[in-house]
Amino acid sequence: MNKDAQTDRALLKEIKKRWSPRAFSSRSVDKNILIDIIEAARWSASGYNEQPWRFIVGIKGKGAAWQKIYEALMDMNQLWCRNAPVLLLMTAKKTFTHNGSPNPWYQYDLGQTAAYISMQAMKNEIYVHQLGGLDTKKAQESFNIPEDFEALTAMALGYLGNADDLPQNLKEMELRERTRKGLETIVYSEKWDEKSELLFD
Repeated sequence: MNKDAQTDRALLKEIKKRWSPRAFSSRSVDKNILIDIIEAARWSASGYNEQPWRFIVGIKGKGAAWQKIYEALMDMNQLWCRNAPVLLLMTAKKTFTHNGSPNPWYQYDLGQTAAYISMQAMKNEIYVHQLGGLDTKKAQESFNIPEDFEALTAMALGYLGNADDLPQNLKEMELRERTRKGLETIVYSEKWDEKSELLFD
């Protein structure tokens, strides 16, 4: 299935190809490809170079991590991601290591790693679906995550599967055309909600 974005500008192919499927193949992800994906995340930017992110990697059929992450997902997400060969729990440290003060950017910094993961994964035809539907308290307890760290989101990673394997309502979402707001609605200059002069001819 080709759902490449029809962009108005020439962008990296990984950006054009990236989207969030629900139909995953059960095909396993090569260990070295998975390490490359995590390595990309390691080089994301962070405030004061704190690198607050920590990742718990669950590989289906290997150990208990995949199942523990899966069981922390909301029912709707469990329905479609059961074939995903990799589940990733995204956590971050809430305070700075150098002085113990609150880090106001820990969530932002973790979000940046998600983008790095998505782009590196797409380079290898690995699709990523980010999951906000997560019982964070359950995840926190299941993995005995320290109080100074917060389980924030999860990710399903894997090769593209067949949309026909999804329930009808999810299949319709899977096949729906991708859309985005126009630049004129999201880029401002002089005043809020007034199109930026950058976009004028």
